[in-house]
Amino acid sequence: MAEQPEWEIPASAQPKAAEVAFELDRALSSVVSLRSEIPADAFTASVLGTERAGNGVLIRPDGLTLTIGYLIAEAETVWLVSNAERAAAAHVVGYDHETGLGLVQALGTLGVPPLELGSSAAVQVDDSVIVAGHGGHRHALNATVASQREFAGYWEYLLDEAIFTAPPHPNWGGAALIGSDGTLLGIGSLFVRQASGEETMLDGNMIVPIDLLKPIIDDLMQFGRPAKPPRPWLGIYTAESEDALVVAGLAAGGPADQADLRPGDIVLEVAGEPVGELATMFRSIWSLGPAGVEVPLTVRRDGETLDLRLRSADRAEFLKPPRLH
Repeated sequence: MAEQPEWEIPASAQPKAAEVAFELDRALSSVVSLRSEIPADAFTASVLGTERAGNGVLIRPDGLTLTIGYLIAEAETVWLVSNAERAAAAHVVGYDHETGLGLVQALGTLGVPPLELGSSAAVQVDDSVIVAGHGGHRHALNATVASQREFAGYWEYLLDEAIFTAPPHPNWGGAALIGSDGTLLGIGSLFVRQASGEETMLDGNMIVPIDLLKPIIDDLMQFGRPAKPPRPWLGIYTAESEDALVVAGLAAGGPADQADLRPGDIVLEVAGEPVGELATMFRSIWSLGPAGVEVPLTVRRDGETLDLRLRSADRAEFLKPPRLH
């Protein structure tokens, strides 16, 4: 697999054991390196690549490891490596598209302790936190909670209240957000340019709150996904531009592609209701019913208004299932 670039957090920004009220080395040792290989013909290969690298956090003594789902979507091979360079193969346990969280199971012993799950509901703006990647102190960053707010991703993704931290961690994917009590508060997902709010430029990371895992962890372990009807998925990549929703791209072979929606189309309405923001559009689509429901869209194309009817799908059905072990 491709080697990760060398990087190190400046010493002045690294957490110090004397400055925290928990066993810092123990907490940081729970964060492991995660590398995955994805088949070239996988649905996500063209967008996310076939070799992915980031972090995972051991959350149970048996080797159950939490990460961000895009690192393991359609993975054929997964390897975990501890700070002590102890390696173990792993297999994908589950992936939840709604939260973006994923679970893998180590197939060998990594020799590291699990990190206790905390309460992201207790997180407040200006809290001091640690964003930790694999590699101990050198790859751990003192950070601050810059904001907590809704996050809408152009790939049909929405969190009601994401956690945003600053400064940004250079290896954010699957990194651990560790609170002042030494517990896991969230999982690193993205680099963002507006960590403190939409009107202010501040580089940081978007973190998926740990409380989103708790209601679904048993389902993920048993079924590989939450045991509820999946949301309707259209396969549209949509950008907000000057108070308009512009189709920036389409998932090849997805519902929108099959219905002849085109890049450059401007989405005006969902089922007759005007939409001007990503979050509004997503909620309007999801309110129509589970995956498979017909979604009426009104779009503007080359100055003309068109009414399209898209048969939605279950996003998971387009992905290769995890290999059985």
